[in-house]
Parts: sequence; C-alpha cells; structure tokens
Amino acid sequence: MTERLGTTTVGDIVAADFRTASVFEQFGIDFCCGGRRTLAEACRMGGVDLGALVGALDALPPPDGREDDVTRWPPERLIGYILSTHHAYVRSALPAIAGELATLVDAQLTRHPELSRVAVYFDQMRGDLEQHLVKEEQVLFPYVRDLATRDPTTTRADSPFGTVENPIRMMEREHRDATDALRTIRELTHGFTAPPDGSAAYVACMADLARFERDLHRHVHLENNVLFPKAVELEAGLGQV
Repeated sequence: MTERLGTTTVGDIVAADFRTASVFEQFGIDFCCGGRRTLAEACRMGGVDLGALVGALDALPPPDGREDDVTRWPPERLIGYILSTHHAYVRSALPAIAGELATLVDAQLTRHPELSRVAVYFDQMRGDLEQHLVKEEQVLFPYVRDLATRDPTTTRADSPFGTVENPIRMMEREHRDATDALRTIRELTHGFTAPPDGSAAYVACMADLARFERDLHRHVHLENNVLFPKAVELEAGLGQV
C-alpha cells in the first residue's frame, strides 16, 4: 500500500477521496498548490514519514457511498460548485475577517504587535484575491465553458490569451501567492491560536482565519488538480477527432 500510494500524486488522492484532505492538513502536506507532487515527494519535502501518513490515510473508515467523485464532474458542474461554494464564501469572508483584524489592531496592538503584520498580509491577500476571482469569472471560466460545449471536431476556440494554459499558469501563481500569505499568517499567529490573554474576539478571529485557510485549500485543489487539467485536455482534443 505504501509503495502504491507513494507514487500517486497528492492531488489525485484528494480528488478520489476528499476526506483525505483533513489528513494531509494534519501532516502539513500541501495538497492544493503542491498537488502534482507524488506522495513520496511531498513527504520528503515536508519531512514527513511516508509510512505514518499512509497509515493515517488507511485508517479512514471506508467511504459510505455518498461521496461524489469530482473527477467525473463535467466542467460546468465543477465551475458552478466552485462559484457557489468557494467564490461566494471568499467574497463574504474577506471583508468580515478584515474587519475583525482592524478591530483587534485598534484594541490590542500594544499588547500584541504581531496583529499589525497579520493585518497587512491579510489586506494584501484580500486585494489580490478579489481581483483573482474577477479574472476567473470573467475570462477563464467562460472560456472553459466554451471548450466544454464545442464540437470536438472543430479547431481551438479563439481567445485573447492563446492556449488556456497561459491563464491557468497565472491563476496557479496567484493561488500560490494566496496560500503563501496564509502560511505566513499561520506562522505569525502560532497556528491561528490566540495568546493566553487574547480576548474572545481574538479567539473568534483566529477561528475564522483557520476556516478560511481550510476552504482555500479545498478551493485551490478543485481548480488546480481537477478543473484546470480538464480544460487543458479539452483544448488539446479539439480538432483531433
């Protein structure tokens, strides 16, 4: 089992069983932006014992049959889910968390100067992500929808960016920037943990940041490891029939 899983990419493991995402997070394994690494490579880079991680994956109870295999979803369904579940959440969570951080900075900056850096990183990430969502919704996703509905005997759809791989590379780079910013915030807050003298508002803000990170990991995984490869495959297949 260890040998077989070790040569499987992290993204494929999560795509096949979404419950494994929580295991990877416990071990500090990047399954979203680093989803194309094999499990063995990811463990080696993260200093994680491969056998222990495979044991944790094997310890998951058998799937109950209700889990839906997202790798079989057509692009339209994937895009719809990403928009309604993740884009909608990001748009509501970004201003809410920014407001919480601003309140904490005003009230507790003297005792907790790290809050100022956290707020700066979050505000930068917020601006970048808000622009990122617009680019996906207005440029990339409509093009992927067009690819999915075109007659496969036709040639590639005209686009202002050439091949779909060009905007995908940009989106993946921006995904990495966002996850890196959250990783820095995690480090500054010692794993999104409020200090012993932190207020109830501090605790609540850290919980919201942790939830935001979990959602972003799943959001990026669905795009990088499921939707984007489908788009590249669709485009490559045009005119090949």
